[in-house]
This record gives sequence, structure tokens and C-alpha cells, in this order.
Amino acid sequence: MDRLDHKILACLQEDAGLSVAEIGERVGLSSTPCWRRIRNLEDAGIIERRVALLNRTRLGLDTTVFVAVKTSQHTEDWLQHFADVVAAFPEIVEFYRMSGDVDYLMKVVVADIPAFDAFYKRLIAAVDLSDVSSSFAMEEIKFTTVLPLGSA
Repeated sequence: MDRLDHKILACLQEDAGLSVAEIGERVGLSSTPCWRRIRNLEDAGIIERRVALLNRTRLGLDTTVFVAVKTSQHTEDWLQHFADVVAAFPEIVEFYRMSGDVDYLMKVVVADIPAFDAFYKRLIAAVDLSDVSSSFAMEEIKFTTVLPLGSA
């Protein structure tokens, strides 16, 4: 990857709806070489997919909850079951296996506290967990999907 690829990626991170001609104009390439570079970035797996970012508030999904999970089970079978359960819950938008005191961390997006309570009851019925701790986000101060390309 060179600086032109970085510029193309920066354009796509800001607005994936830009045409190839618009991206090319911004980075100093004609359409065909720009299109080839984008295809190469896709083929290399650097560009995984292009998506639309939705406004959670306008959709009535105002509540973000971080759910920390501890478990006494650390088998591969249990983790696969847990991952399958998590995959079936659209409310879980991020899921991580952690180091430290917490085994897993989930980011959950729901309409409100009663919706979270219903989600929580479904979750604990579906998988055996030792300890679940939920923290409600009071305010979103920074949210971005833009990766720091200067650090790559």
C-alpha cells in the first residue's frame, strides 16, 4: 500500500457512497486506475465491505449498554456455543474476548431499559454465565468507524 491507497481508503471511510470518479478526483487519479486500486484493496481483504451508518436515535435505539461477562467455563465447546448465541442476538453489535478480570465484553444497543431487561433474560436463558455486569452509557462522546490510517 502506498499513499494513494491510503488516500482512497480515507475517502471511502468518510463516504463509501462516493463514485470512483469522485474518489479519483480527490486523490489525483483518473477513474480506471482508481477503480483498479479499489478492486485490489477489496481483493486483498483491506476493504471488507461498504455499509450505511444509521442514526440510532432516529431509529429509537437510544440505549447503549456495555455488558461484562465472567465465566467459569473456558472450553472450546462452551465458547463456540456462546459465540453462536451471541450471533443470534441482533442487539449485540460488538463482542470481544478480553484479557484481565472480565472474560467477554459486549456492546448492546436497545431502545430502552425494559428492552435491555428482555434481552438480558433471553441471554441468560440461552447460555450459562457466572457473572454478568451491565453498564449503561450515559452519553456518547466519540463514535467513529474511521480507522487511524496514519498509524498503519
